[in-house]
Amino acid sequence: MLQYQIDRIDHQVSNDRSQTGVFLIGPLERGQATTLGNSLRRVLMGGLEGSAVTAVRIAGVNHEYATIPGVREDVLDILLNCKQISVDSRSQELEIGRLVVTGPADVKAKDIQFSSQVEVVDGDRPIATVQEGHNLELEIHVERGVGYRPVDRKNEETSAIDLLQIDAVFMPINRVNFTIDETAVAEGGSTRERLKMELVTDGSTSPDDALAEAANQLIELFQPLATVSMVEEIPEEPEPAAEAQIPLEELNLSVRAYNCLKRAQVNSVSDLMGFSYEDLLEIKNFGSKSADEVIEALERIGISIPQSRTSASVSYTHLRAHET
Repeated sequence: MLQYQIDRIDHQVSNDRSQTGVFLIGPLERGQATTLGNSLRRVLMGGLEGSAVTAVRIAGVNHEYATIPGVREDVLDILLNCKQISVDSRSQELEIGRLVVTGPADVKAKDIQFSSQVEVVDGDRPIATVQEGHNLELEIHVERGVGYRPVDRKNEETSAIDLLQIDAVFMPINRVNFTIDETAVAEGGSTRERLKMELVTDGSTSPDDALAEAANQLIELFQPLATVSMVEEIPEEPEPAAEAQIPLEELNLSVRAYNCLKRAQVNSVSDLMGFSYEDLLEIKNFGSKSADEVIEALERIGISIPQSRTSASVSYTHLRAHET
């Protein structure tokens, strides 16, 4: 199998603390770069766990269309600003941050007081502008999750009047792009590919850690396939009915019919169930009178046999096998 290298050829941190990493992976066999790039991109964009603001409580406000006295931004603007805050929560439980400000003040994300489990990545992101003589009091909920979670307004646990829900975007990756470069390898002149991946995070994780986590998720996904084994299931044979276990002697047949059936290797009702009326007539010295006698005896215990051998489960050939 072809061995390849992974090189990080660029890493940048923007003013909003988002991080960009560019990786070069190769050499790869033809087609492998597309397979690897698509798989990694899908996991990076929707499979990584992240943190997000999920709800905001504002003192004196019970709906998102309200305005706050002495605050330049309306409630919708404040909710949108809170939604854009990049946070990194190391706790799997709900974390609550609080903010109490007296104007004049330009409120920023770094002013929110969280526990030591939560880090605000972009502390300079603006939240609101409070005028002199007015107050702003916020309570901000942060949770961990995967992907995108829309507001569930029917959930009684999260439908408190003064708790304003936010569509949560837990994805720590903002953008992923990849390109494929073909490079000729001198040995044999065969063509190899190189995968160039560029990914941008929101700053809550590094590009290196995000790429490693995506790769580990793919390994966990495919690992069971490496040990798959086919186990053939043997169907269980149905247990015969109690009537089929009745010995031939208990049918109280005539001596002639009984002896003919015994010579044909018929010892119980289960053996008779494979015969049709025509099959019974084929038994040596077994006439229609004996056949009618057998059918009547079977009907007394609730069993019937077909009239012709075409609808019977056992053919004339099977009958001869009984006779021999």
